Amino acid sequence: MTYSEKLNATKAGYPFDSWREYFHPNEEEDTEGMEQYTPENCDQAQGILDDLIAQLIEIGEDASNQSKEELFENAVMALNELNDETNIIETGEREQLCELFDDISESAGLNPKDYADGEGIASEWRDW
Repeated sequence: MTYSEKLNATKAGYPFDSWREYFHPNEEEDTEGMEQYTPENCDQAQGILDDLIAQLIEIGEDASNQSKEELFENAVMALNELNDETNIIETGEREQLCELFDDISESAGLNPKDYADGEGIASEWRDW
């Protein structure tokens, strides 16, 4: 599998479709939707990860770790900002995103255990 194929394959782990389902109330069970999971907010979160993957592919497999790390930092900071505005990242979502960032970092040739005392690359910069 090529570098770009490995990175694109991580999209299979995207949680955003399930997040979008949180927004819609379940009338049969008389539950209300969770307003922070609007399609727009979920699209923004997904777009941040899509951009990260596209940028990693663009700089290439042989780019320096520092160049790759900067892209991860930008993505995590963008999610911090989105979360500050929307409160879209709760405990379960945090765990999903941290796992996703670790999967992407491994596909990009970085070891997630090398970051944040082994907690993973997102934990270097995340506020969520």
